[in-house]
Amino acid sequence: MRILSSRVFFVILVLFIGDCCGSQVKFGRLDKWVKTGFQYLKLNLCRRVSSMSEGECKRLSHLQLSAVAVYVSEPNSEKVLAILPDSYSTGMTPSKQSGYGITSVLEDSRRNQDFFPGSTAHDAVLVIDPSPGESFGHPVVLFYVDLNTTKKKCAHMEGIYLGEECLTLALKSRCQNQLKRRQTASDRLMGNVRTHRTSLPQPGRVERSAGLCEVHFLPLVVGVRDANRTQRLRCVDHPDFARCPQPLPLTSPNLPVSSCELNKNTRRCHQQPLATHLSCRLYQTCDHAVLLSGGWQEQITYQRHAQNLQLFYRMLRANGFHKDHIKTFFAGNGQLPVEEAEGAYPATEKGVMRNHISYICRKQHCADTLVLYLNSPTRNDGTMLLWDGNYNGIADLKERYSVGELLADLAGCKASRVLLFVEQSYSGVLSKRLRGSLKHLNVVLLNSLPREDMAKYWASLHPAQCVIDHLNKGIGMPLILDSTASLLNVTLAGAPCNATPPLTEAEMRREYMGCQNLPTALWYQNRRGRPLDRKN
Repeated sequence: MRILSSRVFFVILVLFIGDCCGSQVKFGRLDKWVKTGFQYLKLNLCRRVSSMSEGECKRLSHLQLSAVAVYVSEPNSEKVLAILPDSYSTGMTPSKQSGYGITSVLEDSRRNQDFFPGSTAHDAVLVIDPSPGESFGHPVVLFYVDLNTTKKKCAHMEGIYLGEECLTLALKSRCQNQLKRRQTASDRLMGNVRTHRTSLPQPGRVERSAGLCEVHFLPLVVGVRDANRTQRLRCVDHPDFARCPQPLPLTSPNLPVSSCELNKNTRRCHQQPLATHLSCRLYQTCDHAVLLSGGWQEQITYQRHAQNLQLFYRMLRANGFHKDHIKTFFAGNGQLPVEEAEGAYPATEKGVMRNHISYICRKQHCADTLVLYLNSPTRNDGTMLLWDGNYNGIADLKERYSVGELLADLAGCKASRVLLFVEQSYSGVLSKRLRGSLKHLNVVLLNSLPREDMAKYWASLHPAQCVIDHLNKGIGMPLILDSTASLLNVTLAGAPCNATPPLTEAEMRREYMGCQNLPTALWYQNRRGRPLDRKN
């Protein structure tokens, strides 16, 4: 009995060690990889390849190993390929743009080494994330690991030699304005690793790629012979590193919505199609909202995504938005573990979402306040990644929502005000486009606040509180007023902030919150081009 107990204890210990490290990679070997990659991250990420701000670079210089998340794939007899969602290249032929399967991915990776970063197969992949608390669309460091490699071969690959093991930095290929720094022998000794060549190298100079070539997402790491596209990259849960983010369980006993046609009412679907045409009623104006969130893949869809949606949804309901006028698009099956977001649609339904936003904007008098809450992984050009519906790891046209598409949907919107609550990376691209547009004069962009989660911050917005006052409280200084300030100098429902005497709660609900009926005379006056005073 004692012998049996010892064996059981040994098995439990082995299982614990394997679970602790999240991989079968021996921790001694992994520790060597991580410390080498971490040193490179601190010394070179900002100086050579990063688009990080000065403040972010300063934070990075003081970063501790315990603050970074580590991901690794397990080396075995089968080599692996790393596929990035934004590694899509214009070099693809039109026939491959629709439905790019894993088989053709692997075939092309062998024929065209420029298509994927380091598209030749490797033994393992290592990813170090210096900002594990942020949504993806931020710089991470990705290394390829080749085992049983000679020092000469590693130097030829411009990698970091670790004694029969070679770490090679991965950068995106064919990225815009990418610059190549010519390698020297001293660089190689210091561990400088590969970038892709361009036609105009700059000898002896360190050039920045302005973040265009750096990696911003976790790759899909698959075996070269794995037709099932199983993700081999796993987070390493170890005391020396940051805690692994907690993915949101997305499994459901029901048939996934993605297998249904949302524009058809079939018995196969457990959810009714989105009847956008019923959102706008004659002689009535309402407040509308569209919430978009998700993590591109299950591995980067976290519990906080669902919690943020829940907080923002509750805030909208508290400010008078009717539940039928709040449409949520989330992840791959639209299912959220919160009651408030019942009836959510999958983020895979890009066409349904765009049609809904466009319809609300084009329909006269449909919306008074239109709110968009955006919380998706984002490329450095501002493009949002919706969901990898075909599981090929590449963000196809149907799986990404660009800034240009969003602006087209909102151009000339007939709502009194359009408020964009953006809690994702690279919102500056959208902000710049809005500032120069004459078609979006009623659109206001509200970015994430420093050291604040947007959903948590706006969750405390009171129905009688002025939007601009709540914003100033978060910033800690008066907001510089511009042409859009008048759009924020009201409550979320459009009521005046400083009415004398103050509006009662009953007046707020009757005259501003939710929906109001429009007099027929005002409706037809406005149709002839006269201004409409919506709720007075």
